[in-house]
Amino acid sequence: MASTPALTSLSDEERLVRDSVYEFADREIRQLVREMDEQQKIPRPLIDKLFALGVMGIEIPESHGGGGAGFFHAVLAVESLSRVDPSIGVLVDVQNTLVVNALLRWGSDDQKRLHLPRLASSSVGAYALSEAGSGSDAFAMASRATRHASGDWVLTGRKLWITNALEADLFLVFANADPAAGYRGVTAFLVERGAGGFTVGKKEDKLGIRASSTCELIFEDCRVPAASVLGEAGKGYKVAIETLNEGRIGIGAQMIGVAQGALAAATAYVKDRHQFGKPLAEFQGIQFQLAQARTETEAARLMVYNAARLKDAGHDIANEGAMAKLFSSQVAERVTSVSLELFGGYGYTKDYPAEKFYRDAKIGAIYEGTSNMQLQTIAKGMLR
Repeated sequence: MASTPALTSLSDEERLVRDSVYEFADREIRQLVREMDEQQKIPRPLIDKLFALGVMGIEIPESHGGGGAGFFHAVLAVESLSRVDPSIGVLVDVQNTLVVNALLRWGSDDQKRLHLPRLASSSVGAYALSEAGSGSDAFAMASRATRHASGDWVLTGRKLWITNALEADLFLVFANADPAAGYRGVTAFLVERGAGGFTVGKKEDKLGIRASSTCELIFEDCRVPAASVLGEAGKGYKVAIETLNEGRIGIGAQMIGVAQGALAAATAYVKDRHQFGKPLAEFQGIQFQLAQARTETEAARLMVYNAARLKDAGHDIANEGAMAKLFSSQVAERVTSVSLELFGGYGYTKDYPAEKFYRDAKIGAIYEGTSNMQLQTIAKGMLR
């Protein structure tokens, strides 16, 4: 059954959130973008400012030190940050739409009391599902969890491509506690940095979103207490699927932010750049390219906003989230490509922002489910 469409206009409060986060990004982040890209690192003082701004714990209840807001507010924050730097956008996205979201939904009272105040104030979270042999086929994971005689769990295995791994203090880790049961053996664990037998390994040298850390995690007889299980043993597959359904909307927000940032830069440039005695913006061919890019970006934004509103209203958003991520990632690639071309030869250099937005856009079609996986989800929803 099709979900009821949700209104996408912004309330005064939502507009304030969007604008205040963008103003912060313009003031505090823009000056650091090139340096962070080159050094492949987000400075800790900037992360501290993100906590102080309140964007690292948007949905965490006020009783645990968070903002007590909704999922839609998190989407607005990710979008606004990504207009300036999608590396910061994905740091905030993983924190809110994956780690905090999973804790709010499946965490015990004790787990919430322990972790949520820290995630709201100072601790970064990471989400560890992917492995070398289990990307799109996520539940083919080789990581194992075995029960110790004491009741504790012992984790062994390796995770790859884990966002926020360099900065994270808390890791949501998936391992199979009963391989014979297939995906029904997958269990989610809350693992803290510093746990014995757990190390953060190689940091990937990436094409785009280079300031965002992407690392390998290594578990060698890593012993964690029984209380570290998130939800129930054997129900980790449910945690993963339902959390990623929401996380994909966050990636959609990141991608529309990328498109907006690239389009804004190109629009300003063509107004200033003169050829044949007049600004590029006065040529109809340029105008039409800008108009097409703006139209597609706005369409993607409406899809992302609608999916986020449906999530806050309690609807099943598997299909809407998949469509929003699929389309927004496609739009981001097209818009950043057009924007780079409008800069001409300058667009191919690091002196202007076009080439970075172009590099940053590509990841949207890959992580948190490739475009082919989104198409599969959409098709299943249509044909069931």
